[in-house]
Formats: sequence, C-alpha cells, structure tokens
Amino acid sequence: MRRVTSTYLVSAVAIVAAVAAPFCMPVNIATEIAIFGIFALATYLLVGVAGLYSFGQAAFFGVGGYVAGYVFIHTSLPLAAGLLLAAAGSALIALIVGAMSIKRTGIYFMMLTFAFNQMIYYLAYSWRDVTGGEDGLGGIRRPDLTLPGIGTVDLSQHMHFYVLTAVLFVAVFAALYQLMHSPLGLILNAARQNPRRTASLGYSVYRAQLLAFVVAGAASGVAGALFAMLYRIMPIDAISWTNSGTAVFMVIIGGMSSVFGPVIGAAVFIWLQGFFSLIWARWPLLFGVFIILVVLFLKGGVMELFERTRRLVSARTRTQPGTDSDISKGASNATGTGTPPTVAGKEGGA
Repeated sequence: MRRVTSTYLVSAVAIVAAVAAPFCMPVNIATEIAIFGIFALATYLLVGVAGLYSFGQAAFFGVGGYVAGYVFIHTSLPLAAGLLLAAAGSALIALIVGAMSIKRTGIYFMMLTFAFNQMIYYLAYSWRDVTGGEDGLGGIRRPDLTLPGIGTVDLSQHMHFYVLTAVLFVAVFAALYQLMHSPLGLILNAARQNPRRTASLGYSVYRAQLLAFVVAGAASGVAGALFAMLYRIMPIDAISWTNSGTAVFMVIIGGMSSVFGPVIGAAVFIWLQGFFSLIWARWPLLFGVFIILVVLFLKGGVMELFERTRRLVSARTRTQPGTDSDISKGASNATGTGTPPTVAGKEGGA
C-alpha cells in the first residue's frame, strides 16, 4: 500500500512538470525533453538500478524509430499499433542482445553491447530500401488519434503531439518507478551490490537482469518512435553509439540517487545543447567542459546540487538568531528552569 501511494505521489510530480513544461519553453523543446526523458529513464533502469552499463541503448531507440516510421509510411495502421510494434521490435532485439551480453560483466558487457550497437547501425546504414541508409527514413506521418467520446485528434499540431508524448512519458515514468520498487527491483539492486550472494539466496540474477534489459529496450523503442514522429524523419545518427553515450550522460548529469535524476539530466542536456550552440559553433567543447565539471565536483549530478542547497538552507535556518529554539532556551533561563552553569573545580575544591 505504501509503495502504491509513493507511486501516485511521484506520478503527480511528473504530471505537474509535464503540464508546466510547454508554458516555460517552446513546445517542440518540451516534447524532445519528454522523449529523451523516457530514453534516459530506460537507461537509468539498467545503469542505476541493475548496474548494467549498456552502450547499446541507441540500437533499441533506433529500431523503434525505424519500425514506427516504416509502419506509418507504408501502412494505414493506427497510432497505437505502430507504437506497440515499435516497442515489440525493440524488445525482441533487446532479448537477443541481452541473452548473449548479460552472460558477461563489467567491461566485457559494455563492449558486447557496443559491438551489437555497431552491428545494428551498419545494418541500418546498408539496408537503404527499408531505412533510407545514410539519408535516414523521411516522410514519416503522424496518424490521427481516435479517442472514444472525444473524436479524432490531429497530431500534426505540435501541442496535440506534445500532450500524447507527455501522457506516454508519465505512463512510462510510473511503470518504471513501480518496477524499481517491486521485488524485481529489489533483486536488481541486490545483484548490483553482490550478485553472488543474491544468487546464493535462490534468485536468478541472469533472468532478472535480462527482464530489465528487455523492459529498457521496449521503453527505448517507444522513445525512438516518438522521436521519429516528432521530426518526421529517423536519421541514421539516432542509432549510432554516440546516442547511447548521450543517454548515459543524461543519467550522470541528473544523478542516480533519484528516479527524477535522469529526467532532470535530459532537460539540462537538451537545454544546454541548444544554449551552447547559440553562443559558439564549437559547442561540443563547452559541453565537454560542463560534463567534466559535473563528474569532478557533482558526483551525484544535479540532484546532489539540490541536496547541498537544501542542507545549506536548513543549516542557516537552525543557526539564525531569533529562531524558535533560541527563544525557548532564553525563556527557560529567564524562569530558572534551565540547567544552571557549573563552576569548574567547585566540587573538587570542596
């Protein structure tokens, strides 16, 4: 019951943020933040919860985008069917990749996921008839959304598409939060800290990690499908390993101490990317300096900065003269109920 209540609370916070976002920034930027928020949450499930540092998430992001794009270009299937096929396709690829990669740990797992990402990237690059090759898959339509009792919603309007993206973001956020605090999440946390001891207790670490890998792949596929619909094209760069690094950077920037960290990291990443590109053509250099500063001085990411600020404010509040504690101490001394000061050596001298 307590876990369900906490899920409702964090979901309420996510809803408030999703409602406020389009009023604080251009709607397309808010939509992109929500999309990469889903992508970062999927990566956080692996990196922050399961301890699996995957550099292959861009492959599932790209597969979802290409599947949805191909479906919406060449068929008349509805929106829900395209998104489900994108999630299913990415989950299937994640199952195949994870079944072989999770058998290894540490740097070997990272290199296997990186290698699979490059293989899928080369397949997308070469299969021009389906993916468009280096030109990307263009001409992706946004099918109308039909809702019972409401009618047809035109997703070609940016605000309508943002609402769809925000709803999916909140749904993925709540589902992943529930999973992280479920028995499966506890097993993943235990396996991250000590996999041998977790296995000795009778839990299948391999199955738990594989399930988390598949779930993260499906969520990444949904994010890829939304990305393709947002810009009406699925570029080949979206499936590159550098996009996997982008997701990891978002998690690091936001911090892994809270489920809100990856979402904040995605927002900061996208906002700084646009800001730095406006002030200097070689903006990746500035962004690299920012990443270095975060790693060196904010190991817990932006969430650590919030925590430091909270501690500083609370410390100043406690030490500020005239607080309730100071007034109560003064009142007790004035009435003689306080503890009287002792004179050093008085009893010894007696």
